[in-house]
Amino acid sequence: MRGRVCPWWLGYLLASPLRRWFDDPVRLLAPYVREGMTVLEPGPGMGFFTLELARLVGPSGRVVAPEIQPQMIAGLKRRAARAGLADRVEARNASPDSLGVDDLAGKVDFALAYAVVHEIPDTARFFKETAAALKLGGRLLLAEPSGHVKPADFDAELALAGQSGLKAAERPAIRRCHGALLVKS
Repeated sequence: MRGRVCPWWLGYLLASPLRRWFDDPVRLLAPYVREGMTVLEPGPGMGFFTLELARLVGPSGRVVAPEIQPQMIAGLKRRAARAGLADRVEARNASPDSLGVDDLAGKVDFALAYAVVHEIPDTARFFKETAAALKLGGRLLLAEPSGHVKPADFDAELALAGQSGLKAAERPAIRRCHGALLVKS
């Protein structure tokens, strides 16, 4: 399943307000995100978590959201504008081979990778790029859907993250997901 990207049209379903009944972004993100932070969210889709991240970082923070699908980027930008958060969200084009975040080296406080790593062809490169973007002590919340990712595959992702200098600090309970909070050391 690695490298198989979610179809863009599912972005509408994934960004639905009804999803909040099952996945509450405030409950998931509030313990980790504060006003003024710079947040990286690779593969944001149409922004289900992005908009809440933008609210949490406040007017002095920003959310950088690299995405490979132009339709997802367009949907994210529309949703951010309607919510009055467009000035806090930087949706940018990524490629299947790179997040395109070299300009963020050492500037990111927090990253969210929710149901995205299993879709990336080069997981090792993903973790290297994310680790490079994080500040020392910066954190990455990794969540992979248990219906798509086997426990052994999630453990393999954690091993690759470790090779990039990201160490597991805790294993938060995330509904229907394998989860880990990783810290750049």
